[in-house]
Amino acid sequence: MLTPLPSTRRRAPRGGRFAIVASCYNARYVNAMVRAARGELKRAGATVLRVVRVPGAFEIPVVAGRLARCRRPPYEALICLGVILRGQTAHADLIGRAVTDNLARLQVETGVPIAHEVLLLGDEDQARARCLGRRHNRGAEAAQTALTMAALLRRLDAEAAP
Repeated sequence: MLTPLPSTRRRAPRGGRFAIVASCYNARYVNAMVRAARGELKRAGATVLRVVRVPGAFEIPVVAGRLARCRRPPYEALICLGVILRGQTAHADLIGRAVTDNLARLQVETGVPIAHEVLLLGDEDQARARCLGRRHNRGAEAAQTALTMAALLRRLDAEAAP
């Protein structure tokens, strides 16, 4: 069941730097998520916002890994966006699993939060409902998650500082 996006007033951490890695495949849906994520980050005051496009969902983890390890500038969080539509074979499920497993591993290994909205969907109706509307746009939700995690990790780092 889809729930409406909560209205938020999140602020990006001062000097907040974020990157979006987005698939070119299923561009109608992914582009809408990118627009929503960018808008959310800009409203929050992000100072650096880099968007990197990759051919398809399978390519997202390698670019996310490169960006997560980037130290100039280091990113507060990454947002990964893509749409995988199921077909008649197991191919979509295999791609979805590989992307999910690798993004989870990267997040733990690098300590950089990764908001994962590479959606594995049954059909275009599901894609329209999750990507094209203002009430349920998963790109905006991913940006909200990235902002929340960036702020949380900054607080944890400040608490741990001598």
